[in-house]
Amino acid sequence: ILYQEMVEGKPNEGDCPGYGSAEAGKRSACQGCPYKQQCMAAPQVDNDLLLISDRLKNVKNIIIVLSGKGGVGKSSVTSQMAYALGADESKKIGVLDIDLCGPSIPIMMGCVGEDVHTSAEGWEPVYVSDNISVMSIQFLLNKSNAPVIWRG
Repeated sequence: ILYQEMVEGKPNEGDCPGYGSAEAGKRSACQGCPYKQQCMAAPQVDNDLLLISDRLKNVKNIIIVLSGKGGVGKSSVTSQMAYALGADESKKIGVLDIDLCGPSIPIMMGCVGEDVHTSAEGWEPVYVSDNISVMSIQFLLNKSNAPVIWRG
């Protein structure tokens, strides 16, 4: 009930930043509000996660191919599965290659040397057919054998 009142009820009026905001409990409108402590303690809404959730809302299935060991055929399985599923032209297939030790999906999917397209919506994947797209860390590297260092 308290959550409903905080989100849907009267407290979110005027200059109130609202539940989950980075400004929750810090603005002048929060002084004297009975929900100030609850708003400040509430988890913050991550706008990037909201955007990702919105973009994935039409994705029906996600298949993850992974292993704790290299050289076991993850890229082979992934590329062959993409082509097999993509045989049904009514399906849209996307392959995301984040292999840090040597992304080989572009080789197996026949799109080495392709460039990622940039649009107002962000990066657009490389299409290997009308319904199969690929996004690989290799597309973002200047050299195919350049080391990848993740920070953050």
